Amino acid sequence: MGAIIPKQFLEMKGKAIILHTLEKFKEALPSAELLLVLPQAEMPRWEKIAAGTNFEQIQLANGGSSRFESVQAGLRLITSNGIVGVHDAVRPFVSIETIRRVFNAAKEKGAAIPVVELKDSIRKVEVDNSEAVDRSNFRMVQTPQCFKVSILKEAYQHSLKELFTDDASVVEANGTKVSLVEGNYANIKITTSEDLKIGEALLNLNY
Repeated sequence: MGAIIPKQFLEMKGKAIILHTLEKFKEALPSAELLLVLPQAEMPRWEKIAAGTNFEQIQLANGGSSRFESVQAGLRLITSNGIVGVHDAVRPFVSIETIRRVFNAAKEKGAAIPVVELKDSIRKVEVDNSEAVDRSNFRMVQTPQCFKVSILKEAYQHSLKELFTDDASVVEANGTKVSLVEGNYANIKITTSEDLKIGEALLNLNY
């Protein structure tokens, strides 16, 4: 992004991205307990952003140096059973329907993630060669990724953390099948300045 502050704190239409994201979950699951994982150094910034909002008293966890360690930190604060969803703070356009669909699927099957079909042709690249592959055999993975608490906690005791790129990978490595459910294409991850412009456009369209 090239910004001097973490992406989740950048503003879209006068509000931090992270607040847009939290508001979507509050609307989708009003009774759910929200937990925010942040680097210790960014907690004062969060407190300023959260002041006067509905998230001023949200429970905070001190994140680690990787996604794996940050999820572990959040899981340590969960003491009850139920369903836990892990979501990227910079995905503020996840739909209400997607959130509910994934949580309901995890409740039924134990583990579920949202995916969407690819729209573009893709190629597999190996060193200096590439070959066309059938895009119908692939899916784009999104968040929230949802699991029974016991399943995710057990999986996160796995030691090969450098191999995992998302929570579903951790759970699969521990022997649990992950169900795929329909996501939504607007559920983009804001990682570049172009994404930020797209996000502002989506807000103007009331996403």
